[in-house]
Amino acid sequence: MILITDLCWKEDSLSRYEFVSPIENIVRSTGAPSRVRHFAAVQDADLDDADAVILCGTALQDNVFAEDFERLAWVRDCTLPVLGICAGMQTVAALFGGRIEPNPEIGMTDVTVVGADGIFAGKEVFPAYELHSFAVVPPDSFDVLAVSGRCVQAIRHVSRPIYGVMFHPEVRNEWVVERFAAMTEEGRGGPDAL
Repeated sequence: MILITDLCWKEDSLSRYEFVSPIENIVRSTGAPSRVRHFAAVQDADLDDADAVILCGTALQDNVFAEDFERLAWVRDCTLPVLGICAGMQTVAALFGGRIEPNPEIGMTDVTVVGADGIFAGKEVFPAYELHSFAVVPPDSFDVLAVSGRCVQAIRHVSRPIYGVMFHPEVRNEWVVERFAAMTEEGRGGPDAL
């Protein structure tokens, strides 16, 4: 089961339909079971039942999740594969000692793959949709997998299956979520997965 975590400002906000439901639909299309929980409502039992976690993005001005990253400290200790999308990548980076910096961007950009990883296998450059107010400076414990002309676009922990993408794969790059779900389903999750 993939635990899809809603980082929007409140449970069942309208933003859920833009940032969480599309991820839920992509996961469902892979055949993987899933459960959605708001970040403020995640319980140990949710993590015990999960095989992986996806931290969803939020609306452009919705930064409530960032007011206290320690509410999401369970991500740092999580032994499951994790995929952080936009706000989720910011969360992952902050929890592991990276920095969040202002860097607003809206619209399409070209993403260049710079690090080998199964999620990006066969991709060199691809168009992706950006919608963020902040970007990350990754912590030392993460490798950079992809970049654009403005910021780091994808990261992976050096020894754990923890990923972050700044772009929104639910818009034009569903294959990112599909590959993450496949990696999870097959019980793999290290840097050489897929």
